[in-house]
Amino acid sequence: MSREAVLRARHLTRYYEIKGGPFSKPATVKALNEASFELFAGQTLAVVGESGCGKSTLARVLTMIEPPTSGELTINGQAVALKPGQRPPAALRREVQIIFQNPYGSLNPRKTVATMLEEPLKLNRREMSASERRTAALEMIEKVGLRPEHADRYPHMFSGGQRQRIAIARALMLNPKILVLDEPVSALDLSIQAQVLNLLADLQEEFGLAYVFISHDLSVVRRIADDVIVMYFGQPVETGPAETVFSQPRHPYTQALFSATPVADPNRRRERVRLKGEPPSPLAPPPGCPFAPRCHRATEACSRTDPPLEPVDDAVSVACIHVETRASQAAS
Repeated sequence: MSREAVLRARHLTRYYEIKGGPFSKPATVKALNEASFELFAGQTLAVVGESGCGKSTLARVLTMIEPPTSGELTINGQAVALKPGQRPPAALRREVQIIFQNPYGSLNPRKTVATMLEEPLKLNRREMSASERRTAALEMIEKVGLRPEHADRYPHMFSGGQRQRIAIARALMLNPKILVLDEPVSALDLSIQAQVLNLLADLQEEFGLAYVFISHDLSVVRRIADDVIVMYFGQPVETGPAETVFSQPRHPYTQALFSATPVADPNRRRERVRLKGEPPSPLAPPPGCPFAPRCHRATEACSRTDPPLEPVDDAVSVACIHVETRASQAAS
């Protein structure tokens, strides 16, 4: 019996129009281009790539903060049809919550912990009494590893790790099915990172949560992810199970990313794949494959075509003309 995906994305795009001078035409920035995937309950999907590759844009589209320019987004079996300026249905907003990178900036300094946790219930569960909201807040405070006396304290009284626990607690108050975690541990010390990651794993198991984990830290991704999407210049270039992608990266960009990851074993040597130059300007994308100007395997053919994401085998898909896909295998 097949599982039903709690989130399904099909060819999601998000374009921004940038105004030029008084006599020039507006330019279009393709911040997110052709993202497709499925997410199931209890699964962690990691989205990795350099800064500016479209990870946070994808997060804003999935959480309905911004509408997609085109494509399909289905949450819990319900299609999300949004236009600019249109608010998503309240029921769908409750299903997807986001945890931001900076715990120092994501909490209101003028409100106590209990007030911040009760606020989503006050707006979305109006049938609950004040005492019921207080009880729910105290229970959630305990679940994220804080103590009851923390309820009436303000954010400035907590460490970074404690503030991120508060942010996690606030995101869980409406019992969502999906959490989008946008670099949730990058601002924390390594020891605190481990504690927060363990907490997220425990909460996922307890509530059956599905995670979209956005990160540039590949060592963290390898530890927690079930599946991985590698993004470059706003579009996925390799997707598949984390174990497979990490052990056998196919796309040249994925190989370069993974080769730059530090290895704890001093006796283990890894061949470094060095990228040439800087990522291209989104206002002036290169012809053909956007990675070609930096790729060590690029040929003249790469500047003539932007390869689509195609399956290599049953699990992995890659967007590269130099990687043998099922289509090329069938043609040969």
